[in-house]
Amino acid sequence: MQKGNYLTDILRSLKTVLTINDIALIWKDSNSKAIKSRLSYYAKNKDLFRVRRGIYVKNKEYSKLELATRIFTPSYVSFETVLAKEGLIFQYQTKIQLASYLNRELNIDGQIYSYKKLKKTIITNSIGVENINETSIASPERAFLDILYTNNNYHFDNLRSLNWDKVMLILPIYNNKRMSKIVMQLFKQSKV
Repeated sequence: MQKGNYLTDILRSLKTVLTINDIALIWKDSNSKAIKSRLSYYAKNKDLFRVRRGIYVKNKEYSKLELATRIFTPSYVSFETVLAKEGLIFQYQTKIQLASYLNRELNIDGQIYSYKKLKKTIITNSIGVENINETSIASPERAFLDILYTNNNYHFDNLRSLNWDKVMLILPIYNNKRMSKIVMQLFKQSKV
């Protein structure tokens, strides 16, 4: 890479959130010490912003959903974040909730990111998870099932917009009899 093009190459990237590994790929450089040194310089000069160890953003207008899925991988936006956006629940949500391999809650730039642990076989199965603008997001059907998997008794305000064929297609990845029973009850109630 030609000297002086390092920052330009980062700024040209479509991603708003970049990890050190992303930057190493962009720069085609495996020297982590040099990469960290350059990034430290750019952060000090406010050309880039460090939001977390090893994670940088181009400017303060970065995608919070993109950041959410970059902090811990694998993870995807789900639960009430998706359900509220899709109108299945009516409560206003301020936290960004994600399915992940661990339980954790972080506050970064005033935004709370809440990670809920699901079994590895569920997290790594991509059925019902879409990749939109560098962000993995659960479909309404997948978020609906994630909630039922983690909560025994959950109230939904509106189930009319669910595609029940998709729900039944995704349901087997959870391998949970209790949950299957609840899904069938909710399916019958939604058809009344």
